[in-house]
Amino acid sequence: MTIADAREKCKNLVASIPRDVRILGVLIFASTLSFGLGYLTGIDAGQGSRITLEESPVAALSAAEPAEKQAGSKQVVASKNGTKYYLPECAGAERISEANKVWFTAAAAAAAGYAPAANCKGL
Repeated sequence: MTIADAREKCKNLVASIPRDVRILGVLIFASTLSFGLGYLTGIDAGQGSRITLEESPVAALSAAEPAEKQAGSKQVVASKNGTKYYLPECAGAERISEANKVWFTAAAAAAAGYAPAANCKGL
């Protein structure tokens, strides 16, 4: 079999497949290939990144001493990711995970940019 014979055989094989089926096959192949390459790119992109979080000095001091240990004014709790602060007995404070809790005095929380929660009585 020569190269010309092989080429003619491939032409006849491709010509025997309906045009709509060929187009659909190319679309499925291209979409599968692009999804796979995108997935691999996403995996590769995440391998070299290291994220480090730095705590603010106010949060570090307040987190070191929970409400029971700090003397003085009324203690409040806030989430590292939130914008509101709560009294420890409020329902909002109970929904904050221990890993995200930051303890403040009410004045220090306001200075750090937190606002009092509207649904927490006593603030």
